[in-house]
Parts: sequence; C-alpha cells; structure tokens
Amino acid sequence: MTITYEFGNSLYVNLTNRCTNSCAFCVRNNHDGVNGKDNLWLDREPSIEEIKADFNTRDLTSYDSVVFCGYGEPLMRFDDVILISKWLKEQISDLKIRVNTNGQANLICGRDVTPELKGLIDIISISLNADNADKYQEICKSCYGTDAYNALLEFAALAKKYVPEVILSVVDKDMTADEIENCRCIADKCGVKFRVREYIE
Repeated sequence: MTITYEFGNSLYVNLTNRCTNSCAFCVRNNHDGVNGKDNLWLDREPSIEEIKADFNTRDLTSYDSVVFCGYGEPLMRFDDVILISKWLKEQISDLKIRVNTNGQANLICGRDVTPELKGLIDIISISLNADNADKYQEICKSCYGTDAYNALLEFAALAKKYVPEVILSVVDKDMTADEIENCRCIADKCGVKFRVREYIE
C-alpha cells in the first residue's frame, strides 16, 4: 500500500481514495499512479500510526515539501491532515507543507476549518477548473452540485487569512484562452495566486 510517494522534489501523502468530485480530467481515470512506479489505489485508508511509520522511513530534509495529494481528496480526512501536519512540524519546524484540494473542506466538515490551518499548512492549491458554477459541475461532478463552486471560492478567500500562499488552479485541457483569463480574474478577485496546470494524458 503506497502511503507516501515521490514526485519531482516533493514527498506526497496518499491518505484516501475518497473524493467529493468525479472530475473528467482526473489522472486516476487512466493511470494507477503518477510517477510510473507507485500504485496509488489503496486497499484501505492508512491509520495515523501507519502514516507516521511510513514518514519515518524517509529523510524529510531531502525534499522541498510534503504534499497532501493522492488518489482522493485529502481533506476528506481533515482532522488527520491537521494531526499529521502538527507531528511533522514538531519533527522539522521549517518543513514546508502543501495541500492540493478541491476546496470543499468546509462542506465536507460542516464548519469553517480554515483557522485550523494556521501555522501548519504553508501552501493550499485549490482546483478551480471553470469560470462558473454550471461549467464546474459539468466537469467535476461534485456530490454537492453547483454549491461546490461558490464554496471553494469562499474557502480560498477564507484560507488566505491563515495560509501564507493560496493558489487557484485550472487544467489546460479543453479550456479556451478566454475561460482561462476569466479564471485568472476570479483568482485576482479572491486575492490569491493563479496557476495553469498541464493535463496529464
């Protein structure tokens, strides 16, 4: 069972295969992994103890960052992400921690979780992927319907109060230049950064 895996110069954490979205462009639709060697489909979700034990096999000082991102939405396990991040910061105080998310954590948890990110999460990257709620639902098929889109925008605006770097991103597949520019303007309005991600075939 792959709990942590290397991609680029970062160490990624694969906590769950559950997700509130079923995105048309998701890499897991076509591949079992992203680095050519690790299968990211889990037989079951790893326990906190198993995750810590896995980290203890790694030299965390050799990575640019630790990233919560696997074959599911990491903030489906929000409380565990917080517990693990606290533990990691206790090991290495200046360790950079990033979360790649669909931005629906407040819907998932039923509360505003963004204050709990303070001092633990250094970067939040939120998948925007569309310039309006209907298009987002068409592409991402959230279990929350069109409510998911406004929720993720609100999450981004709230998170920037507590997280040093917040990014809204889009995948360049099937997006027009105008749509990408609209998304850039949405990020600007939220007061966060913007990134265009390359589609992985």
